[in-house]
Formats: sequence, structure tokens, C-alpha cells
Amino acid sequence: MPIKNISVLIVDDSRIFRSALEECLSQLDDIHVIGSVFSGEKAIDFLQKQRPDIVTLDMEMPGMNGLETLEKILEFNRKTPEFSPIRVLMLSSFTSKGADITIKALEMGAFDFLAKPVCKSIEEAIESLKNLLILKIRQNVKKILPSSRKIDVDRDKLTQGSHPALNLDKFSFDAVLIGVSTGGPKALMEFIPNLCEIIDVPVFIVQHMPPKFTESLANGLNSKCRYQVIEAANGDIVKDNVVYIAPGGRHLMLRKTKDGIKTIVTDQEPENGCRPSVDVLFRSAPPVYKGNLIVIILTGMGNDGTGGLPVLKRAGAKVIVQDEASCVVWGMPGSAVASGNVDMVLPLNQMTSEIRKLA
Repeated sequence: MPIKNISVLIVDDSRIFRSALEECLSQLDDIHVIGSVFSGEKAIDFLQKQRPDIVTLDMEMPGMNGLETLEKILEFNRKTPEFSPIRVLMLSSFTSKGADITIKALEMGAFDFLAKPVCKSIEEAIESLKNLLILKIRQNVKKILPSSRKIDVDRDKLTQGSHPALNLDKFSFDAVLIGVSTGGPKALMEFIPNLCEIIDVPVFIVQHMPPKFTESLANGLNSKCRYQVIEAANGDIVKDNVVYIAPGGRHLMLRKTKDGIKTIVTDQEPENGCRPSVDVLFRSAPPVYKGNLIVIILTGMGNDGTGGLPVLKRAGAKVIVQDEASCVVWGMPGSAVASGNVDMVLPLNQMTSEIRKLA
């Protein structure tokens, strides 16, 4: 029995795409399409009369485009703080331009995105999108509904940094590993520039994204950071003061060679339904860095990263995860906490100050 119907407004200039999307969602008991409009202007007019939980928003529309419409929705949220915020799921094209606009939208405050697949027909595109679209809508609306999940852990003790496994005075580190998914681009844009101000070691990031989008993410972060931020390539010699982002659709691993530490990029099968997978990166790191690692899991749905934590903890790495209140989705961090392999649970805006104590 669903907690409540999840109300959705569809915004897309293609009538056929809107109809196909509405038909797809209307078959579900817990999701209710309350409106379908063809422009950003019509969407804003609709919000004045009825408030959905989720807006699916096309990026490229005539008149008010996706970014302009997103800004209006975010402004509407700011003006109505007594209500739960309307969450915006962007629908983007698989192009470099679409990827750049998507990263901007996520940085602005869209909670997630889906790339429209290139298919022979709209019906085929909807069929390709359907399962992931439904998952993202259901997972992300949980943030605005009462949570029934119980995590068997002393979270207050962890958040205060007093967990006995983390001795800030005796720990040094040679690299930082970060796993992140839903809500990641906005979190990374806030966190990474500050992190790069206080450390001088390499940073490796797995952000769940398809090809092209990770390159745009790297470019966006590179413009904000003291470090160089790049999409990792196979065989890169790892250097300090560089952030390496796993390329979309490919796994990132680390390997020690006679020439130094190298990044290994592979097309092996997805893990946890993900490629790139956080677990793949996590498992590859202890043979290279032993336990001299800070491991961070940020906002994201699912449990990717949890499976790689035991080997990291046995090696001596320290694990920090983002707290539920500051996450878009507390799936990956919550799963990590439940595993018992976490040293600290912190709000995103407190992580830098804690890591500074080690740097």
C-alpha cells in the first residue's frame, strides 16, 4: 500500500512524447499525472493552481527554456516555504550541449536527470526510459514524505566525530575516494572546491552518469577548483592536486606500476546496476594506497559503495558519509551506515572542516 499518490506534472514541447510519458506513468497505482503542458510558461501558470510533487522538465523548448523554467520553479519554492519543495527531474539529450545544460541545471537545484535515448520512435524511447524514470520518481519523492526506515546505529555519536575508530590525531592519508549518485553534481560543486583548498593529494570520484555528462561535470568543477579536474583516461599517471572523475559508462580502477600509480578504465560488466561503480574503485584502492585513504560517500540512491567498504576498513581507511538531512537521497550513505563500516556521519557543509584536521 503506497504512502500517498506521487503527483507529477509533465513539461515537454512534444505532444507525442508527453502523451507517451503520461500513458507510461498512468499505469502505476502510486504515481498520478496531474498535468501535461507544452511550455515553461504553461508550467508556471499550472503551478499557481495546483502543486505537484515532481515536475519532469524538458531541457530544450521554444520560449522559456528548461533552465529558465527551472529557475522559476525554484523561485516558486522559495516563496512558498510552508510547503514541501517541488522537485524537478530534467530530461536531456545525449549531446555535449545537452550534458553541459544538464550539469548547470543540477548545480542550480534540479534533483536529478534522465538522458533521452536516441531511438527509432518515441514509444521505443519511453520504453527505454520507463523503469529508470519510475525508480527516480519514487526514490526522490521519499525525501519529502515521512521516512519509515530505521538504521540500527548511534548516529548522534557518529555525527559528533567521537566514534572510537576515527583518531584524528594519528591518521594521515595519500588520496581521497568519493562515491556519489543522485544529487551528486550539486553536492560536488559545493564540496570539491573547498576540499581542494585544504589538501594536496589526488581525489578519485565515481559519479553515476552516462557518457558525455561526466566530461561536462569535470569541466564545470575545473572552473571552480584550485586543482585540475579531469575525466580519467586509461593509463593516466596519478598526480597530486588532480581530481579524476570516472568517465560515464566505464569503470575506474587504480593500479600500482613501475612507472607509478595509474588509472585503469574498463568496460567490464556493471556492478550494482552501475557503470561506473563505486565498489569497483573502492576495491582497487587498498593494494595501491594500503589504508592511507579518506573514503567519502555522498548523496545517492541504491547501495553502491557499501560492498567495497569492508576491504577499505580492514586496510585502515577512514570512512565519512553525508548525513540524511543534507542528502537528496540517503540511499548510498544510509546503506553504508547500516553496514557498520562508517566512522563519521556529517552534513555536507561540515566535511571540509573535519578533513582539515587531518590535512
